[in-house]
Amino acid sequence: MRIAVLSDIHDNIWKLEEVLKGLEGVEALLFCGDFCAPFSLKMLADGFPGPIHVVFGNNDGDQFLLTRVATGAGNVTLHGHFADLTLGDRRIAVTHYPEIGRPLAASGQYDLVCHGHDHQYEVERVGEALRLNPGEVMGRFGASTYAIYDTETGDVQRHQV
Repeated sequence: MRIAVLSDIHDNIWKLEEVLKGLEGVEALLFCGDFCAPFSLKMLADGFPGPIHVVFGNNDGDQFLLTRVATGAGNVTLHGHFADLTLGDRRIAVTHYPEIGRPLAASGQYDLVCHGHDHQYEVERVGEALRLNPGEVMGRFGASTYAIYDTETGDVQRHQV
């Protein structure tokens, strides 16, 4: 199973549009927080047909409207600030904050731990777990990046738009 991992859109719908074009063959999507406005979540939900798992970030201020958009979308599960998932026989944790992601990766309970927040692409092996920060869709620091994780091989591919 191929899973896209995105974070930190910060309402850059133009970069999000480019990301969505590159998701052919991806079966699920994880979002590590910071849509900012609900219209970014709506665009993601409309543009990706598979299941989308979302956690809040520190810049997701209107959580009420984000929840309404998620509920109306049909393919979005909003997990609050933390998601504990099993996809393709892999245990996966999703949060926004690296300060939470690092100890989750070290806990030995997960195959993959995803987080965002600092806008820096990073992949680190922590024991048996892979800790993944997909970087930022926004492009504030130059590169707009996301990742695709393969549950069969455990490999991660970095993508830049």
